[in-house]
Amino acid sequence: MATNSLERYFLDATESAAIAAAAWIGLGDGKSADGAAVEAMRNIFDNVPFDGRVAIGEGERDDAPMLWIGESLGSMQGDLEALKIDIAVDPLECTNHVASDLPNAMAVLAAAPRGTLLHAPDCYMDKISGPKELNGEISLDAGVAYNVEAACATLDKKTNELKVVVMDRPRHKELISELNEYKVNVIKIGDGDISAALDAADPKSNIDMLMGIGAAPEGVITATALRGLDAPFEGRLIFKNRGHRERAEKMIEGDIERLWKRDELCSSEDSIFIGTGVCNGRTKGVEKTSKGVFKVHSEIIDVINKEHKFITSERII
Repeated sequence: MATNSLERYFLDATESAAIAAAAWIGLGDGKSADGAAVEAMRNIFDNVPFDGRVAIGEGERDDAPMLWIGESLGSMQGDLEALKIDIAVDPLECTNHVASDLPNAMAVLAAAPRGTLLHAPDCYMDKISGPKELNGEISLDAGVAYNVEAACATLDKKTNELKVVVMDRPRHKELISELNEYKVNVIKIGDGDISAALDAADPKSNIDMLMGIGAAPEGVITATALRGLDAPFEGRLIFKNRGHRERAEKMIEGDIERLWKRDELCSSEDSIFIGTGVCNGRTKGVEKTSKGVFKVHSEIIDVINKEHKFITSERII
C-alpha cells in the first residue's frame, strides 16, 4: 500500500487546519491562528489509520504551537500491519500573513515512508530552487554570480529579466545587494517560501528562482513537492544556536552542514505534498459560503504518479 492511499486523510488534516486558522485572518494574532491550526490538524491525525511520526515540523524556533518533532501520529501505533509514515509539517505556513491578511498563508504537509524525509530540528536552511530547466545548472555550492549567469544562459534571459524571490530579512542584505549588482529583479517576500519555490517551478509563473535562508521544515516540504515536479532544490542546514546544532548531531548521521539535494531531503518516490490555502495566494483562501459551510482550495502533488492537481472541497463545520 502506497503513501498516497492516505491522501484523503492528509487532505482532511490540511483542510481542517486551514479553516481553523482562517477564523483569525486579519485579527493581528498569529500565535492564536497557529494554535488553532495545530490543534485542528492533530485532531484529524489522531484518527488516521497509520503509524505516523513527525520527522520535522515548525514551531521550535519561535516557541510557537506545534506538532512536535518525533511526535507519534495516527490510530495504529505499534500495529505491524500499519503503514509507517513520516510527516514534514507546518499546520500554518505564513503565520504573520494570517495576522495581517496577506497572501500565501496555507496549511501544508509532506508525507513519505518512515526514514525517507530528513529528520532534523526546526532550524534554518539555506535554499535554492527553480524550474526543471535548471536541474544541474544551479547549486548552493556555486556563488550568486554563477547561479545568475547559469539561469540566464539556460532560460535565455538577460539579468534584468531574471526574477528571484528572496525573503525580506536582514540576513539577506548581502545576497540582495549582490543580486542588485547584476540588475536582477529581486522580489522580496515577508514569508511563504514554499509558495515561492512552487511558483519558481511553475512554467506559468513569472518567477525564475528562490534563493536564501528560510525554515528547514519548509525546505523538506518543498523538496517533496519539487520532486514531484522534477524541479531542482538544494538545502543546507543553518544553526543559530548550540541547542539546535547538538540535536542535529544526534538526529543526523554524518556532516550536519552538508549540502542536501532534493532527493536526499525526500528520498522516496512514494511521497505526497498537500497545501491548502488559508489566505488568497497561490491557492485561493478559505471561503465561508454560508453558516457553517466552507469552501477550501488545495494543491496536491502525488510524486510516485507524477500527478499534480488543484482541487476545491466544501466542508461543513
